[in-house]
Amino acid sequence: MSLSATAPLKHAGSLFAFALDTLRASVRRPFQLKEFLQQAWFVASVTIIPTALVAIPFGAVIALQVGGLIKQFGAQAFTGSAAVLAVVREASPIATALLIAGAGGSAICADLGARKIREELDAMMVLGIDPIQRLVVPRVLATMMVAFFLNGFVSVVGVMGGYVFNVVLQDGTPGSYIASFTALAHLPDLWQGQVKALVFGFIAAIVASYKGMNAGGGPKGVGDAVNQSVVITFMLLFVANFSMTAIYFQLVPPKGA
Repeated sequence: MSLSATAPLKHAGSLFAFALDTLRASVRRPFQLKEFLQQAWFVASVTIIPTALVAIPFGAVIALQVGGLIKQFGAQAFTGSAAVLAVVREASPIATALLIAGAGGSAICADLGARKIREELDAMMVLGIDPIQRLVVPRVLATMMVAFFLNGFVSVVGVMGGYVFNVVLQDGTPGSYIASFTALAHLPDLWQGQVKALVFGFIAAIVASYKGMNAGGGPKGVGDAVNQSVVITFMLLFVANFSMTAIYFQLVPPKGA
């Protein structure tokens, strides 16, 4: 089977158009509140425990790396601030997004893909029901909401994990670690992480829904769509993370600059 050189551009355009259709459908009435709540609970239930387990080593690794580096410069008093900055700005949104895409996104893609091969989506369109408004919009909004709250949860757990490992393994001072939180970090850093989580949740849900609604070829096609959605989401997340971080540094200068 030969692939056209323009196929990636075609798929990218279709994905962008799908995202625009979802945004347009999100303001239509009626809003599927029951579906939204069910999907929010489902995504939270499959991601909260893995996220908590990943957040602890994320914070610990960052604390150990940052603590060791800062110790070489004799600035141990800033260990807590640097670790908090790394967790809140970068590690927490990325960890949340990867788990949302890997667990929640794959489940969304598999669900919509199964509906596609059973021709449920075609039946809905015959009945005059928009599948995007009925199925996609609640899943996208639910994923964004769960990502927002999970990011805050990961930030807290990551900072606590970094605190424990810094104090226990690096002989850090508990009071100094906590007192230095505001030396480099400030409130816009937290809001940037929360906005990142919202955007990452949107990307993960859009890609998963798009690949699921365009799955074909039976159960094997659904499995391929799930794999593709996870890979594409990971690639887009890192591009979006770099872009948002660059924009943030242009708009909000570092504290003390």
